[in-house]
Amino acid sequence: MTMQTYNTNLQSSYNNPSLQQLHQQLTNMASTRCLFTILLGITTYWTLFSLSLGNPGGLFLFPQFYDHACPQAPAIVKSIVEKAYAKDPRMAASLLRLHFHDCFVKGCDASVLLDTSGTMVSEKRSNPNKDSLRGFEVIDEIKYALENECPQTVSCADIVALAARDSTVLTGGPSWEVPLGRRDSLDASVQGSNNNLPAPNSTLSSIITKFKLQGLDIVDVVALSGAHTIGDTRCVSFRQRLYNQSGNGVPDFSLNPAYAAGLRTKCPSSGGDQNLFFLDLVTPFKFDNQYFKNLLVYNGILNSDEVLFTQSAQTMELVKLYAENNELFFEQFAKSMVKMGNISPLTGPMGEIRKNCRRVNHY
Repeated sequence: MTMQTYNTNLQSSYNNPSLQQLHQQLTNMASTRCLFTILLGITTYWTLFSLSLGNPGGLFLFPQFYDHACPQAPAIVKSIVEKAYAKDPRMAASLLRLHFHDCFVKGCDASVLLDTSGTMVSEKRSNPNKDSLRGFEVIDEIKYALENECPQTVSCADIVALAARDSTVLTGGPSWEVPLGRRDSLDASVQGSNNNLPAPNSTLSSIITKFKLQGLDIVDVVALSGAHTIGDTRCVSFRQRLYNQSGNGVPDFSLNPAYAAGLRTKCPSSGGDQNLFFLDLVTPFKFDNQYFKNLLVYNGILNSDEVLFTQSAQTMELVKLYAENNELFFEQFAKSMVKMGNISPLTGPMGEIRKNCRRVNHY
């Protein structure tokens, strides 16, 4: 075939309507594939970017983080939590509370575990934590076991998050996949602990504001307050409701008088500050929705509990809803715990993996 004949045939092909249509289809397909590839890349980028928002290290958390580096980590945490719970059933609530008090101060970074050293004052000395926060020895035991299994791999912050989930399950509550990959902070904030954690006598507006500052909404406020279905509180945390709620020597009108009378027998107007009382007087060691049922009959022991039912129509409806539907409460509690566990976690190079949860590595 001569070049002239080839060019003539080629031109004839271009002029063929069927071939022109096929060419156009192929061109369109190629353009579509290119556009799809570009859009997929953009979508993937923004998904990863959005997941990393709030994480100073720019990375996001996921449950499989230790699957290769330390696959036994969750089992080790669970085993030691189970042992601690068998020895002291109160420990489940204590470990769950530890996670709350960690995440509300500087994010979920294990700052709450640090002891005072040098110029750094421990969060353990803050008003919400001193004489009440516990479970540190259990975290120490877990850390020791994990350091033997896979040195400097599992962060103290992730240990606290896993222990909170396991404690909830042990007491009959819901389970959830714990996103992992946090690192540990290099300092603590006693001021943040004093300012950021809701107090037992807080108003509802104050509680909602402090939750909102952490990226948590009203639904999270009510669901996470349900953690008070287990555990104890001290006389000093609710005494004002028994004797002097508003500074006029009158008890809190929103506390069931019969319940208040029983509380006064072990919580006098002075003294007995550290005397312990169940947060849920009906099923104190069982994670269930009884807490919300208690609020309906004004048997919430803390002011910060009962205000959920008395100071807002929106929170009142949620209290009623969870009191009627245990399954719904469990579902929302799990979701809110994951959300709380993602408050400003340190990731990447912004933190460290402490060898000892009570001090930073360079100490």
